[in-house]
Amino acid sequence: MVRSSVLGYPRIGEDREWKKALEGFWSGKFEEAEFHRQLQEIRLNHLRKQQEKGIDLIAVNDFSYYDHVLDTATMFGIIPKRFSYKGGVVPLSIYYGIARGTKDATASEMTKWFNTNYHYIVPELSEASPVLTENKPLLAYREAKEKLGVEGKPVIVGPLTFLKLSKGYSLSETDTWLSRLLPLYVQVLQELAAEGVQWVQIDEPILVTKLSAADLQRLKSIYETFAASVPNLNIMLQTYFESIENYSDIVALPVKGIGLDLVQGLSGNISSLKTLGFPEDKVLGAGVIDGRGIWKAELGEKRVLLEELAEFVTAERIIVQSSCSLLHVPVTTKHETKLVNELKDALAFADEKLDELVLLTKAVSQGGSEITAILEENDHAIEPLKLSGERNRSDIQNAVFAISAQNPERSHPFSERHLAQQNKWQLPILPTTTIGSFPQSPEVRKARQQWRKGEWNSEQYAAFIREQIDIWIKLQEEIGLDVLVHGEFERTDMVEFFGEKLAGFAFTQNGWVQSYGSRCVKPPVIFGDVAFKGAMTVEETKYAQSRTERPVKGMLTGPITILNWSFVREDITREQIAYQLAYALRHEVEALEQAGIGMIQVDEPAVREGLPLKEEEHEKYLAWAVKAFRMATCTVQETTQIHTHMCYCEFHDMINSIEEMDADVISIETSRSHGELIHSFELNTYKLGIGLGVYDIHSPRIPYVEEMTSMIERALRVLDPKLFWINPDCGLKTRGLKETVDSLRNMVEATQIARAKYASLV
Repeated sequence: MVRSSVLGYPRIGEDREWKKALEGFWSGKFEEAEFHRQLQEIRLNHLRKQQEKGIDLIAVNDFSYYDHVLDTATMFGIIPKRFSYKGGVVPLSIYYGIARGTKDATASEMTKWFNTNYHYIVPELSEASPVLTENKPLLAYREAKEKLGVEGKPVIVGPLTFLKLSKGYSLSETDTWLSRLLPLYVQVLQELAAEGVQWVQIDEPILVTKLSAADLQRLKSIYETFAASVPNLNIMLQTYFESIENYSDIVALPVKGIGLDLVQGLSGNISSLKTLGFPEDKVLGAGVIDGRGIWKAELGEKRVLLEELAEFVTAERIIVQSSCSLLHVPVTTKHETKLVNELKDALAFADEKLDELVLLTKAVSQGGSEITAILEENDHAIEPLKLSGERNRSDIQNAVFAISAQNPERSHPFSERHLAQQNKWQLPILPTTTIGSFPQSPEVRKARQQWRKGEWNSEQYAAFIREQIDIWIKLQEEIGLDVLVHGEFERTDMVEFFGEKLAGFAFTQNGWVQSYGSRCVKPPVIFGDVAFKGAMTVEETKYAQSRTERPVKGMLTGPITILNWSFVREDITREQIAYQLAYALRHEVEALEQAGIGMIQVDEPAVREGLPLKEEEHEKYLAWAVKAFRMATCTVQETTQIHTHMCYCEFHDMINSIEEMDADVISIETSRSHGELIHSFELNTYKLGIGLGVYDIHSPRIPYVEEMTSMIERALRVLDPKLFWINPDCGLKTRGLKETVDSLRNMVEATQIARAKYASLV
């Protein structure tokens, strides 16, 4: 009999109850016992919902107090020494210290989970002594069974993926570390088997990337060890985000099931199935419902796909499931009362995807005219959006086609621009600036709410924003920053703000997803052709510039970041959408320049995360991503300085592409990775302006002057001081007033120390 399953469910709750619980605990609003109670209630509600909808195999241990990779590390006692861990179950003070930092210990690095907008905490293996602190999957299984009668499917990050995503060891130590971790995994699985667990989902998304022969041998050794240690435990080896590499090796592993992504990885995985078949002794986890996209599945097509799979796998050996965890989509569409019908009818969030899974499972296992009618009704609901005028604007399509056929270039090379800009701005060596946003205080959020509800008119709200700009222009001058920003007080989110002012976008009321920790974002929906409607940032930026003689940067979000941080339409390519965005943003860049703004920052923090998981597709993606950025920025004068910003990704393998963007100044996060990015510049000469973030804004701690001085010193060993800028590693929206001011004062003090050393270069 065909069964249904999901690989994981969103943690945050319909109304972000999870986020509120975390932040309430961190702020001291309630004690730890109450915190555990609240999170258990949220967790059980999620399981109950899946149970009531009829999901057959319900994931447990997919819930987290912060991040599932951090959970795995702490379960195995992998705690950086700076947190003074004494053994036993890891207390929340250390757990959250690793994630967020403490007064005396910096947080662990945070980076993207494959090519998604979810961030995980990078495990630090150096000097750790792994030990099983508690069997978290077992506890989750027991809770689900005892409280709800749910026969859960524990989810665990697999050993190879965990190891490959960790840091703090050399390649030569890989087998040593595997030998330390493997017994702990075996202990977890043996305890699960002893408890009577039927299925365990071991997530190995690393298998969709290119593996070495040595890694394939390690993979074989891992799963042979599991098979020998827990011979009666059904292991679903789960992959997602793309098609698997080394198909023959992977399907030959001694596991009960193989989970394949048949959405993002459809082409490659189907090709492997048709060419190489599927083992008769295994179950296929058919990931046919998109776990990352928000659009309704065309269930008629999905039914045909599942029927085609019957050529390779008998029906009783198919589990119909999501392509990946539903962590990456909002919880439910039921609260979306303001979307036009043609759009809302085409959407499916996590709960609606549960319904799709159950319906498809019935369609394959039972059939019948009633089920067929429901499938057809679903597919008809999608048609109006396909035919809408918003998706078929020939004026935009023709204009974008014309400019995308050109090669976007600045009118002068960087060497000439740099001299012209220096003559214009007369900045000191090692100029200081920030990335753009300042704290969104309760007063700022309240004012925005009052304006959105109609309690304030636009004039009142604009006056309030000008007051905030005045306060922060003065503060920036007092702190001693050289290049100022207006603070972005009028913006909720760096993508949503621009989407609200462009054609082709829609916005949900409650479409939140987790980005990192308690940070949730509400991605816009790009459902139509993107078009410029009018100036978006000129008023506030021009006002800020009028309040100071120091340069104020205009602040925009770049085309690739808007693309990668939105839910996008699927009827045209991502490249085409990027060019539409670039064309619209070009209008805004030109409007800022015409308003007298001579420094314009076009942020692209999400360029790296959009990099395809397949190496052979990297070059093509980077080519059109760079082209889109240049399309947006290439028409300005030589004296107009274009800045950009990137954060929380591995950039060492795309330094050349970053340089090809031809931004006059780029700022890149390097503080949380403890300066490791600097090594990339020891190997690659970088000839444009650059600022490596000297402190971590995602941690509430105030960095010491000495820490930042050390970071600056290390960077200037390999980067030209005459091209180097000093800044935090990201925007300051989430920080408090005092910590922001104190941190920036320390940053300026560290800069003055460095300037004294390099003053002779001026």
